[in-house]
Amino acid sequence: MKGISKISVQTGTSHGGIPMPDGTVAQVKLDFETLEILSREARSRYGLSGAVQHGASTLPDEAFDRFPAVGTAEVHLATGFQNMIYDSPHFPLALRDRIYNHLRAACAGEKKENDTEEQFLYKTRKKGFGPFKYELWHLPEENRRALGRELEIQFAFLFEKLNVAGTQDILRRYVRPVDVPLNVPGVLVT
Repeated sequence: MKGISKISVQTGTSHGGIPMPDGTVAQVKLDFETLEILSREARSRYGLSGAVQHGASTLPDEAFDRFPAVGTAEVHLATGFQNMIYDSPHFPLALRDRIYNHLRAACAGEKKENDTEEQFLYKTRKKGFGPFKYELWHLPEENRRALGRELEIQFAFLFEKLNVAGTQDILRRYVRPVDVPLNVPGVLVT
């Protein structure tokens, strides 16, 4: 089918959050009323799935159960998982330092005049995964397992809050998985 299926909005958030000068992320007030109106109108008037909330991954935990209550079709959460990895005590500090040094050099032109070092690194660290893919795939097993446990706990929490727990039958009805072999990078090219 051609056409659009949803509308993406930011009702008080910013994609990836708003980094403060000290590197923390600003707390924002999300406009759930507008999100509900947009989702309802998108479904009833245009046959869309509803509104998509961008920048949700940095919201406080108590906000997430509000999304299904107002009919949100999709919630973008990638930055939150990225932050969990970089900020985890199980992520090797030496690797994070090497990634950050790479970002300082490779992304120097992206640093705004008023950005602190912490703001600059927060905004660019998503670009650190690709160049360090080999090292990330080859983290020590204990680090990978610990990071995986942290992520799994957060996924379980979000699945519950976003009301998607117990929807496996619906998923099986509409999604046909395709097995795609994934090879772990084996050669480090420097």
